[in-house]
Amino acid sequence: MEKNLRQEPSDLIKVVLFGPESTGKTTLSEQLARHYNTVWVPEYAREYLQDKWNNERKTCEPKDLLPIARGQMHLENTLTKKAGDLLICDTDLLETKVYSEAYYVGHCDPQLEKYALKNTYDLYLLTYIDIPWEKDDLRDKPDEREKMFQYFKDTLEKYQKNFIILKGDKATRLKLAIEQIDKLLYS
Repeated sequence: MEKNLRQEPSDLIKVVLFGPESTGKTTLSEQLARHYNTVWVPEYAREYLQDKWNNERKTCEPKDLLPIARGQMHLENTLTKKAGDLLICDTDLLETKVYSEAYYVGHCDPQLEKYALKNTYDLYLLTYIDIPWEKDDLRDKPDEREKMFQYFKDTLEKYQKNFIILKGDKATRLKLAIEQIDKLLYS
């Protein structure tokens, strides 16, 4: 089981889009992958939970978190082999840990927590809440965006992750993200 949460070694630069729901992470992941002509790792939880909602009309439960984490790492490890110098990740296990703690009163499965902290990334792009919230079947906290943003930011600070905050419209966010990634790629 633990091997399913482990990040396979690579020399790639890995960048994670990180932040509350409906803050533009997927859109920016796609834009960055196109800009750098690389692959991006989608958020496995979206597909997993949408299927669950469509079939059972149930939302995420604590028992879903380990299958989501395993699916996320399987995608990341598979796509790592297809990337050039850079891999863009729409999420990571640290984000799953944040949601686990926020939704389930501070609880996070110990194995999930271990690998959320052990797996490494070069840069986190923390997406701010200054874009409109878009409703869908899975998003459920439109009134808690500020609180969730602070939780995400506090987590990155607590674990001393390299991050920047992305604010503004799509073009502004993309420009700043490219500037930061270029520093990693070309310095």
